[in-house]
Amino acid sequence: MRIIQLTDTTKKDILTDLLKRSPSSYGEYEATVAEIIENVKTNGDEAVFAYTKQFDKFDLNAENICVTREEIEEAYKQIDADLIEVYKRSAENVRVFHEKQLRNSWFDPKPDGTILGQRMTPISRAGVYVPGGKAAYPSSVLMNIIPAKVAGVEQIIMTTPCNAEGKVNPGTLVAADIAGADLIFKVGGAQAIAALAFGTKSIPKVDKITGPGNIFVALAKKAVYGHVSIDSVAGPSEILVLADETANPRYVAADLLSQAEHDELASAILITTSKELAEQVSKEVDAFTAELSRKEIIQKSLNNYGYILLAESMEDAVDAANEIASEHLEILTKNPFDTMTRIKNAGAIFLGEYSSEPLGDYFAGPNHILPTNGTAKFFSPLNVDDFMKKTSIISYSREALEKVHKDIEAFAESEGLTAHANSIKVRFERS
Repeated sequence: MRIIQLTDTTKKDILTDLLKRSPSSYGEYEATVAEIIENVKTNGDEAVFAYTKQFDKFDLNAENICVTREEIEEAYKQIDADLIEVYKRSAENVRVFHEKQLRNSWFDPKPDGTILGQRMTPISRAGVYVPGGKAAYPSSVLMNIIPAKVAGVEQIIMTTPCNAEGKVNPGTLVAADIAGADLIFKVGGAQAIAALAFGTKSIPKVDKITGPGNIFVALAKKAVYGHVSIDSVAGPSEILVLADETANPRYVAADLLSQAEHDELASAILITTSKELAEQVSKEVDAFTAELSRKEIIQKSLNNYGYILLAESMEDAVDAANEIASEHLEILTKNPFDTMTRIKNAGAIFLGEYSSEPLGDYFAGPNHILPTNGTAKFFSPLNVDDFMKKTSIISYSREALEKVHKDIEAFAESEGLTAHANSIKVRFERS
């Protein structure tokens, strides 16, 4: 891996480089996505069936679009029994973690008859998109469905592409069943997002769409936002390791490569104060890469978006980490908990040499659907709140309103909204 001195200039250049990976930078695909969405919106199932035939080579129709219980049972037979138990243990960890996020409605009554509060209610219907083929990730199925289930969503609908025989990845189906999906449809791509957003005869309209996908899926989610809610427009995966001279270079190298193998646009960055560590990590990365099955993807990822940044001080290293705002941040320093207190921006933080990033991907419990492309500065991981609505509750007695009615009338009149003022004033007219 290339080793670069961390300066204001190199930091700015790297940030600019990383932002090029954002789905928002691929405007040439937007017209195609817009056409697909409009076609599905107008023609419903007919368009969905046609696109499935075109892209997935399967003759989809109203009779075979929905995954049956028999297909799910068949999927269980295709997955090793021990792996199914792993899925179940992972699901339980995810469920327990997300149950701690649940918040109750609250009400604050006052002696004068004022009652203010906030009511928490789940959305009615959630849509989960799951990639298919080579990019099938049962772990993401658990991470998307379980928070919705914990929130109390009434119906969870999953869409995922099928192959030319109409089969869905068995791991995806088993994970969806364990997590609690209510309906699973064999539809992928931008057409699946459009179907979830607007509804068709076969696929119900949802209130929110979550889940990762390719550039067409990402742009489709961006395009339908406002008609429905979405989790985020996710970019490629990324990891940043913050390390000092105490870090194990083999661990650091292995962790960087765990994200570089995702795709050629994935980003893997080490920021360290130790030149010796930087050089050792670079050697270990080369050695690991030569042995790994996805070495071609890894090498392109590292060539495009892999960096080892050598910082003058840990303060400079932390500042750079906060600017990059990585999806995954590992802290491998002498006192990682102390370093963590200075981190403001990260999707998920992994502390210490035995908390490598795949622990969060698969098993620990916190959600692995995380903000990317610097959006950790203002976005959060997928969580139970994403499937909840907050409604304000306001109730005043006559006594309570009488104390403040002139203030409200004055405020409304100052804005020229006399009907607003009158709505308060009429309640205190003398008969």
